[in-house]
Amino acid sequence: MPLTLYAEFQPRPAERQTLCIVGLGYIGLPTGAALADADYNVIGVDIDPAIVESVNAGKVHIIEPGLEPLVARVVRDGAFRAQTTIPEADVYLITVPTPVVAESNRPDLSHVFAAARAVAEAVRPGALVVLESTSPVGATRRMIDIMASARPELRFPQPGADDEAVDVDIAYSPERVIPGKTLNELASNARIVGGATPRAARRAAAVYRALTQGELLLTDDRSAEFVKLTENAFRDVNIAFANELSLICDRMGLNVWDVIQLANRHPRVEILKPGAGVGGHCIAVDPWFIVDQAPEEAKLIRAAREVNDHKPAWLTDKVSAMLELDPEARLGCLGLTFKADVDDFRESPALEIALRLSRRFPGRVVCAEPFAEALKAPPEIQVVSLEEALVQPIVAALVPHSAFRQVDRPAGVLVDACGLWQ
Repeated sequence: MPLTLYAEFQPRPAERQTLCIVGLGYIGLPTGAALADADYNVIGVDIDPAIVESVNAGKVHIIEPGLEPLVARVVRDGAFRAQTTIPEADVYLITVPTPVVAESNRPDLSHVFAAARAVAEAVRPGALVVLESTSPVGATRRMIDIMASARPELRFPQPGADDEAVDVDIAYSPERVIPGKTLNELASNARIVGGATPRAARRAAAVYRALTQGELLLTDDRSAEFVKLTENAFRDVNIAFANELSLICDRMGLNVWDVIQLANRHPRVEILKPGAGVGGHCIAVDPWFIVDQAPEEAKLIRAAREVNDHKPAWLTDKVSAMLELDPEARLGCLGLTFKADVDDFRESPALEIALRLSRRFPGRVVCAEPFAEALKAPPEIQVVSLEEALVQPIVAALVPHSAFRQVDRPAGVLVDACGLWQ
């Protein structure tokens, strides 16, 4: 279907709709709580009983500004509850992880397909199922095939079928939020809504209209899948340029922060800041989905991924050389999360660097991390106070947490991978 803009505000259904969120992680829990606040009867489903118990107690297992009081309120009001099994519902939103296989960088859709099978067992005619998990092109169609095989008595969308020949509507609508600002961005960001049929796109848009004041852009499911991958690949390429500049400047004995700051004074240049690499569940993962499906064409996207994946190893070697010069020297690493001021350690280059160095130099590496309580730290990682990390002879700034910006530049040897004191 061609791209269309969904701007109308739908009237609230005469009967309150039941909406099921499958997966109560960094996206599912805030989305479910926000929709419960928008007058949906929301049932959150997760395979982890500890998460279910926490949510039903009005508590959260992730750190996100404003989320805990919102969850506490909607649970107390009876608008949001959690369980481990899939219920009957009017709307299902699937928000489960889609990682890549470490050895091959190929997408792992097992969580999506497991969720699809579970939803298929409970779904009834007239329901809407929306996949939100970032996925390669065609994943929604594969999900449809899985659900159709599980429920042959129901009619699912098929190529060429019109709306009236479909019992269960299917759509794809990826999230576009950033950790630390999730609730604000859920309520304000534009959203791509891709329907397997035009009716599915319109129905999904009506759900998201209750969630956001941002534009709702309707298209087909395959286009919507590729839009999300394109967005994150674009960001990855731009970050790779900055990270590659940092390697070149180090080789030439130049200050990369000065070079970028001066270059950005050009009216049409806006170079990003380099860092320890690229982490998180989106930018560090999604471009590989494109490379997997178009390996011959995605040359630039592959190269960017390789640059960003190489940066942690480069920093590890750089710091290792300093530690090898002085067998008595110790290292303080500042930051372990994948980005500043969040408790998310997924695909974190800082954690990778700290772990490699701790294994290479046992007993000589300590780490400061404001969100350490959320980390299931490997035994090699020694977490200490910020004060203790700063007094080590060598300090590596890996993540620019706000808490770190309040302290003076340390006196020892400094490896500033994130521009903390620039």
